Parts: sequence; structure tokens; C-alpha cells
Amino acid sequence: MKSFRPEVEHGIVFRQKPTTCFKYNGWPTVCKDENGVLYTAASSMRMSHVDPTGKNCMWISRDEGKTWCPPIVVNDSYFDDRDAGITYIGGGKMLMSWFTLCYEDYCEGIQSYDWFPKNDKAISKGFTECWKLLSEEDRKNAVGAFVKVSEDYGVTWSDPIRVPLTAPHGPSVCKDGTLVYMGKQMDPDYEAPNPIVVYTSGDGGYTWTHTGTVPVGEDIVVDNMHEPHVVELPSGRLLGAIRVHERKTQPDFTVYTTYSDDNGKTWSAPVCIGVDGAPPHLMVHSSGAVICSYGRRRGSGFKKDRDPEDRSERACVSYDNGETWTEDYCINDEVDGQLDMGYPASVELSDGSIMTVYYQCWPGDWHTSVLYTKWRLNGK
Repeated sequence: MKSFRPEVEHGIVFRQKPTTCFKYNGWPTVCKDENGVLYTAASSMRMSHVDPTGKNCMWISRDEGKTWCPPIVVNDSYFDDRDAGITYIGGGKMLMSWFTLCYEDYCEGIQSYDWFPKNDKAISKGFTECWKLLSEEDRKNAVGAFVKVSEDYGVTWSDPIRVPLTAPHGPSVCKDGTLVYMGKQMDPDYEAPNPIVVYTSGDGGYTWTHTGTVPVGEDIVVDNMHEPHVVELPSGRLLGAIRVHERKTQPDFTVYTTYSDDNGKTWSAPVCIGVDGAPPHLMVHSSGAVICSYGRRRGSGFKKDRDPEDRSERACVSYDNGETWTEDYCINDEVDGQLDMGYPASVELSDGSIMTVYYQCWPGDWHTSVLYTKWRLNGK
């Protein structure tokens, strides 16, 4: 692939003060409505990567990312609410997706971590004590994958709707209004390793139908297929991209693509596109280019001790509907702090430029924020 370093403009969607306990943010997604209003969602105001205080928040920008409203809490359970995807459906209808896990053992273990701040330990211990007051039925009902639906541009939201799959960026909307969701099957009663499945919804996310299952490639272990995303191409073909790590032939962290020409019923054998990083987010640009955003996480130590591109927010581009990927862009490699970063998602702005949101440390911080970069395709 040809590598590019575009002219960029970096900015902040949400960053907490270093002095607060709840300063960690992760796994954002961005979308845009017909009025040009931007919506970003993330799991926010957390203490750490794994944390029961995690809640799903949304931020709104009416000036293409120059300013953002304060965080709007859309979902906050007793457990760890993670991977907030957001999709604009049309006509004021929106959908937020996430999954929730119970990390009781982890949070009890935090008490023994020397590096974990004393105040954070106390808060985490308090949550552990709260869990003990919940019934087994309450815990079972709270854990799993869910969506919420809004029909008024995110002002009010439905009750949580349980779904049998999860992916960090949620579903996409097709030209006919159908929602298509590619994710990791999340079913505790499923006896085999959970595959990558596809569900569709014709009523805006209230009900879902299993449409298809992605086959497992010869060099892939199904347990190592995670965090996919899917879009509809102008031709009507569905293109999916999947995070794959530790292939049978080598331990790596890359992206495979698959496609369907029958509305998601059957899928092609996944093919590796050769990028160094994951998970993917797909976007179809008005020029016809398909943009796959992903994060690269490798190397250790501070930036001065490693290759500048070892940790970076990136995007590769296809001009033939995902058949080949010819261009790769380094969007942001100013990653001085944690290896914990990435999960970029992109949206096109009114002038054809692209805004990619992601989570990583703002320069000088050791806690992750929701950040963005504005950039352009080469020659566009």
C-alpha cells in the first residue's frame, strides 16, 4: 500500500481533568444526521480499562467537531457498560449499542494492585459491595449485549433491548432503511465457539433476525475472530471487516474482509487485507472510496524508544469496493502514553474531509480521552 501522512487537525471530544478518578474513556463511534450534526458515543467516565463505573455517553457537535456538548449519559448500569456504538438511521431515529459484563473478581483483585490509586480502590470496593446486594436474576438480566433506540435525535431513549451479538461500532443502515449488524455471537447457551454472525432489523432496531453466519477461514481460529463492522456499498453488496489475531500461521493483529451479495444470507471466505492493526470501522466516502479505520498497537516503552508508527491511528483506502486496498494513512502517531488506544471510527464532513474519532492519551496525559483528527484523502 502507498503510505500517506495527510495534513491533519487534532482535537478533543471529551477529556477529563487528571485529578478526577473517573478520567478514562474508551472505544468511541461517530455518526452524522441529515442536518450535519455529529454524534459521538463512548464508554466514558471510567477509572480504568475494565471498570464497573463505565457508562455509555454521547456528545453532540453542531459545528462539525469544533465544539462538543458536555457528556450525555445514555446508559449506566451496575456493571461495566462497554463499546458504545452509535448509528443514525434517519428521520431523527438513532440507535446506541453496547455490551455489559460483570467483573466482580477483577474488581476484588484491584485491592491488591500496588499501582492502582487508593481512592480508586475504595470506589471499586464500594461497587463490589453493591453487587453483593443484587440477586442472581438481576445480575443475569444486566449482563449481555443491548441496544437502545431514540426517535427524537437522542433526546429520549427506549429501554434496553437485548441482542445476541456485539461489535464495538454497532450496526449500519442500508439504503432501504434496514439495519445490518455484524458482530460476535454473544450467547452463553451456545455450545461451540462463538462465530461472527449477521442480524438485520427492519423496524429501526426494536427486533432482530438472524440473517447469516460468516465462515471461518482456513488459517483462522474462530475464537480469534472479533469486533467486526459492516457497510452497504453503492452496488448493494455488503462488505464486512473483522479483527483477527493469532492466526494459525503467525501471531498478529490484522483485518479480514468478507462480502455478501444476497443481503447477508451467505458470506465469502474471509480474506486478509494485510494491515498491521485492528479492529476495523468501515465508511463509504462520497467519492466512492471505502475507508477502513483501525488502530495499530505494537512496541513498548516511550515514543523516543520505538518506531513512531508502532502505535498510531490509521486508515486504509480501497477504490474498488474493498477488492484491493491501495492507500494507508497515518492519522495520529503522537502516542506517548499508554498502549491502550485506538478503535477509530470515521465520518465524512460537508467539504468531503474526514473526521476520525478514537481514544488515546492527550499529549502529557496518562489517562485516555476521546479525541478526533480531521484529514483528507490524497487528491480529494
